[in-house]
Amino acid sequence: MLTSDQREELAGRLRRAERDRVPIPPLVEAHPGLTAADAYSIQLANVRRRTARVVGHKVGLSSPVMQAMMGVDEPDYGHLLADMRLREDEPVEVARYCAPRVEVEVGFLLGADLPGETCAEREVLAATEALVPAIELIDSRIADWRIGLADTIADNASSAGFLLGAERIPPGSVDPRAIDAVLRRGDEVLARGRSDAVLGNPVVAVAWLAREVAAFGVRLRAGHVVLPGSCTRAVDVRAGQRFQAEFSTAGRPLGSVSAAFR
Repeated sequence: MLTSDQREELAGRLRRAERDRVPIPPLVEAHPGLTAADAYSIQLANVRRRTARVVGHKVGLSSPVMQAMMGVDEPDYGHLLADMRLREDEPVEVARYCAPRVEVEVGFLLGADLPGETCAEREVLAATEALVPAIELIDSRIADWRIGLADTIADNASSAGFLLGAERIPPGSVDPRAIDAVLRRGDEVLARGRSDAVLGNPVVAVAWLAREVAAFGVRLRAGHVVLPGSCTRAVDVRAGQRFQAEFSTAGRPLGSVSAAFR
């Protein structure tokens, strides 16, 4: 375990890297004993430093394809803040980020608070007001995406932004394990996936998150957005590109969400 001073120093390094868009070496290079608990304390320190309010949470690296892509073997988790919410009708400035990528997710809009340490999948479904098409914008303040689990947790699970589509899907109207997703860039299909790529069921990921963060006094609250993890691989972003994620189940459309970059 690191000392409180060491955790604050590392939080400051990550905050400056994000502000100045200058990535830093992996934290574990200088602190090989950095634990996941240390890393989440670093993340929370930076959440407290920000003026934007918390509007949700995310699970990352929850699918085999993303774990293989990033070289880790378990999920990470982070906060979503109000200033991270992006708009479909307003292009995103690529220069605001270090090395941005997009991911396709089935978002959960909570209508009630979730329990903490005891949270079960049935309680997630009962508390979910709607499922929603989502794109997450991820970014790494760690140079060249050379992240291990502790590095990405400290870096707020590589969170950078998120967009939600207009569709609101009652959770009882679909099987949350059987939502198909397609990511397009213009007319080109970049990736296909299904919601059961996320721990077999994205509901499992949300319940896991509620239990995982409870030890730090964090709760998933009514009104929050929860992103459970990507259905597909992450795709690098360049200025001038436009992405669209389309969702369906058994051939029935479930809405879409788009993100443009300049």
